Amino acid sequence: MAETESERLLKEIGGLLMEDSEYPLEPTLLYAQLDRNMVAESIFKELGNQFLFRWPMNERLSYALLELWEAQDGQDRWSEMEYVLRDGQFDVAYFHPDEIDPQEDVIERSERALQRHFGEKPIVYPPLPTDDDLQNYGL
Repeated sequence: MAETESERLLKEIGGLLMEDSEYPLEPTLLYAQLDRNMVAESIFKELGNQFLFRWPMNERLSYALLELWEAQDGQDRWSEMEYVLRDGQFDVAYFHPDEIDPQEDVIERSERALQRHFGEKPIVYPPLPTDDDLQNYGL
């Protein structure tokens, strides 16, 4: 049976998540929020007694997520997804706009998804980048 475009993109997303050279094979949760020309992704790695938030290692991840989102029909288009990678397998859950409380922050939803899939543990976030770490662009 031929692989669909969505199946190909889901496999690519898993491969991109495993490109993290420091934590490639750890159980991983990708929580993504998408809209037209907008992708917000949160990546969490399970490390024993804690979770580690990771920035995307490859900018291709955002494009693959956006392609997956754009491949869905407009009337049935989801707005958020959970992608769980564990033991070389992945599970995906999609959430449509009418299933999401607009008053609730996406961070709260991603942390709740993390606890649902991996249990309750503290989350370690990296320090915010300093001004020296940010790119400046002239206008």
